[in-house]
Amino acid sequence: MLNYEEELKKFKPSLEVEDIEDAVYQEDLTDMSDLLKQVMDQKK
Repeated sequence: MLNYEEELKKFKPSLEVEDIEDAVYQEDLTDMSDLLKQVMDQKK
């Protein structure tokens, strides 16, 4: 049977997740509203 308290003590969050989070926030990514604006500007 699993001892959840022991397993939680062993848990270490992945450093990669924090690195990815910082990279995503720094990157200027196109989202759906940007795409809709581009389409509307092309229609004009």
